[in-house]
Amino acid sequence: MDFIEEAVKRDYEAGQRIVLRYPPEPNGYIHIGHAKAFGISFRMRERYNGTVNLRFDDTNPAKENEVYVESIKRDLEWLGIKYDKLFFASDYYGRLYKFAVYLIGKGLAYVDDSSAEEIGKMRGELGRRGTESKYRGRGAEENLRLFEEMRAGKYEDGSKVLRAKIDMGSPNMNMRDPIMYKISRVRHFRTGDEWVIYPLYDFAHPLSDYLEGVSHSLCSLEFEDHRPLYNWYIENCRGCFAGLPAILPRQYEFSRLNIAGVKLSKRYLKEQVDSGEVDGWDDPRMPTICGMRRRGIPASAIMEFVESIGVSKSNMVIPAEQFEYYIRRHLLPIAEKISVVENVIKLSVANFGEIFIDGSDYSADPPSKYKRLTRDNVVQLFGGPKIRLKEFPNCEITDEKAAGVIQYVMVKSAKRAKIRGIGECLYDGGIEIRDGVHYQFIRKGYYIKDTKADGDLTFIKTIGLKEGY
Repeated sequence: MDFIEEAVKRDYEAGQRIVLRYPPEPNGYIHIGHAKAFGISFRMRERYNGTVNLRFDDTNPAKENEVYVESIKRDLEWLGIKYDKLFFASDYYGRLYKFAVYLIGKGLAYVDDSSAEEIGKMRGELGRRGTESKYRGRGAEENLRLFEEMRAGKYEDGSKVLRAKIDMGSPNMNMRDPIMYKISRVRHFRTGDEWVIYPLYDFAHPLSDYLEGVSHSLCSLEFEDHRPLYNWYIENCRGCFAGLPAILPRQYEFSRLNIAGVKLSKRYLKEQVDSGEVDGWDDPRMPTICGMRRRGIPASAIMEFVESIGVSKSNMVIPAEQFEYYIRRHLLPIAEKISVVENVIKLSVANFGEIFIDGSDYSADPPSKYKRLTRDNVVQLFGGPKIRLKEFPNCEITDEKAAGVIQYVMVKSAKRAKIRGIGECLYDGGIEIRDGVHYQFIRKGYYIKDTKADGDLTFIKTIGLKEGY
């Protein structure tokens, strides 16, 4: 049992109601790292009779839209990750504004006219105290008037911000008077033009947890240094409304998923999409959930893999082979076997018929220990007879010991297809290729039909076989 489950179990046994949340920002498609993170909350929900909210932290309308919202909901459903209620941070914009007004009234927030560059310099550096803004001494009445005027749209974008008044000498940079609100005349995909000021993530996120009664706020290690700020906002806003939850959210951090050779940065993945390096978020080379779905990786393989990693605070890199093990493990019992050949060679087998074999399965000048078809080697046709080469391309059936096994396709039933990123192939046309069905190409690997391909039937390679015959 990991440290998060120990905390949840302890609170559950003490009679506390368990409330968790998945808090994605709707600014991209989720990837396998999110499957690990969301899976932790989902398992706590299942094991301790909890509830989970799916809350979209939509505080940056310039980068967010409904397309991302729907894609995340669709991916969670496909993964089997359930939630009980759907919320948006924008549902709380009115109350978040009142929280900000409350902090101003307590002398804990002020309007700053400094530029973004000036504020950045004021924060200072680690080990050196920051510099207080000359606007930090404004009185509550003036700050309230200015903030209300910001809300009313009186000022230009970027001309003023609302900052928390905490401690410019704090060794934690997040506590050095962070920005709470900025002016931004960007249309929000849910609220339209209702707001011209927007709360920053670090202000909206913990208070949204608080409003929802979240008991255990689970996040990755990069937010560990944000925890004191989140607690500061919650503690200082407790008296703002009647009926606010008595139990405060407690944050627990865990290490992110890192897979060797795989970049799990939403920013990097978006750059790949925007630059045209990949064919969209669901390109089968992408580690996004929709990319893996298109590639033919079963949802069950993803979820068993991320659970197998466990939960800890130690950053580690998981070998790609570990994920591949679970992919093969889940594909093996469900994939339909089919004979497929590439770079084909046509042979004529007496009393059997004409066949195509894979170009790599014949050599006129074979290397040492070559176990496929040669002038001297007998081979077993997978699901067919043993054959010996007489005079290329003529063969005969034999009972001699076979050096190896090769697959083949009958010429009379062969159909042409493509393998994405590889080239053309021939397959046994007697088998109907269906959408969403996993196929094991004999001696090659696991493949799935690309339902987005135009024209010719196209397969996507999911993963190769661990070992050949």
